[in-house]
Amino acid sequence: MAELAAQGRKPEVLFWVGCAGSFDDRCKRVTIAFVRILQSLHIDFAVLGTEEACTGDSARRAGNEFLFQMQAMSNIQVLNGYGIKTIVTTCPHCFNTLRNEYPELGGKYDVVHHSSFLQNLINEGRIVLKEGGSFKGRKITYHDSCYLGRANQVYEAPRDVLAALDAELVEMKRCRSTGLCCGAGGAQMFKEPERGKKDINIERTDEALGTNADTIAVACPFCMTMMSDGIKAREKEGEVRVKDIAELIAERQGFVK
Repeated sequence: MAELAAQGRKPEVLFWVGCAGSFDDRCKRVTIAFVRILQSLHIDFAVLGTEEACTGDSARRAGNEFLFQMQAMSNIQVLNGYGIKTIVTTCPHCFNTLRNEYPELGGKYDVVHHSSFLQNLINEGRIVLKEGGSFKGRKITYHDSCYLGRANQVYEAPRDVLAALDAELVEMKRCRSTGLCCGAGGAQMFKEPERGKKDINIERTDEALGTNADTIAVACPFCMTMMSDGIKAREKEGEVRVKDIAELIAERQGFVK
């Protein structure tokens, strides 16, 4: 972004990478997949790079309002300084915070989750997926992210993206508005679960395995971690894979393996 600003240019969209997409090795692959899609379509985008800091979501969920406001105000100052209007992100936590919580602090932007962004590209005919590809005849189940679904009512966009793959979408019994949390929200990602009969991510993984799908699709880095851990706990790594919807589109297009 700084390089474009030095040239007097503004991108069509700012890609907010997020902490997981920047530092978590597994989620970096989602970032790469999404960027390759953007590049293949010649979409004019930029990233903040080292100027991007955590949105403060986890700090606020954990009860540290002071830290949240410090992080938020710093980010808003950077975004407003560049005159950013549209932001796309692969993280529902970043999406929710930027969209719903930054406006009260002076950060007003058009924030889009990558599932909706990809859906629009497919609807516009910019992403074309021919029938009968590598996903033909395969079963995929989709896990709803709490911050994307219940918090922001985005249920159909990720499913429409998956439908374009020409695979069979099999729903878990608890889905959409009655979906079960993976267990990572509300800062739970950063602590061990409370003692109980069964970890919630294992419960959710068992539901996904019950669909007999060979792919569990997610649209959130937190869900990615929790569902992947669940698959490892059930020793199903050789049979079932956990993939972000951007990775599935990029794989279908031959951008990633």
